[in-house]
Amino acid sequence: MTEAKIVDSHCHLDFPDFDDERPAIIQRALDAGVERMVTICTRLRLEPQVRAIAEAHAPVFFAAGTHPMSAADEPLASTDELIALAQHPKFVGIGETGLDYHYTSDSAEVQQTSLRIHIAAARETKLPLIIHARAADDDMAQILTEEYANGAYTCVMHCFSSSASLAKAALDLGFYLSMSGIAAFPKSRELRDIFAAAPIDRILVETDSPYLAPPPHRGKRNEPAYTAHTAKVGAELFDMSYADFAAQTTANFDRLFWKASA
Repeated sequence: MTEAKIVDSHCHLDFPDFDDERPAIIQRALDAGVERMVTICTRLRLEPQVRAIAEAHAPVFFAAGTHPMSAADEPLASTDELIALAQHPKFVGIGETGLDYHYTSDSAEVQQTSLRIHIAAARETKLPLIIHARAADDDMAQILTEEYANGAYTCVMHCFSSSASLAKAALDLGFYLSMSGIAAFPKSRELRDIFAAAPIDRILVETDSPYLAPPPHRGKRNEPAYTAHTAKVGAELFDMSYADFAAQTTANFDRLFWKASA
């Protein structure tokens, strides 16, 4: 699409959707100008295979945590365990963690406990917290704000598609909002307005692949190369050239994900 370089700040390259094709998928991303990718481990017992993907491919970095929808099914992480994993040179973030009451509201209490453990690890390691938030805006804003008062940490609201009030709470704490393919869907005008009101120096882009492919690939398997389609929408939203938007969001990524900075 362009020679401008961008970063897919959140994908899931370990998922079986990509089996037998990972090198080709990573090459397609590079060809599309996606120079770096952060692949996210959602269950800590799978961390070794996620780490192996990052070790095998220079453009790939990784993060690990317990996804809130898995919090009741997986052993509770410890802060020490997360801090130990973070010693790896390509381990760049804590999570994804967070709250999801859409399908898993019955595990709200363990999700909140898990989230606070991940926040403590982010605070200790100085690595960014990677937040998944769905149908839990009030609790999410409250916990993030409470915990920040206990000691500063950095954070990205991954695949942000929540309310303007949660966006404001996150931005007021100095956190970042990440645009996924959802922001490129035709019916996501309200979400695009939330992004457009945010400071441009707090915006990241991602795929969350294999999910949420942006147009023109909507409904198909998503992959890191498609970050470029979401970034194109972002550039239009901020009335910037694609190259300028790519440069800005990459600078934002380097500031937040300092261990993966170019």
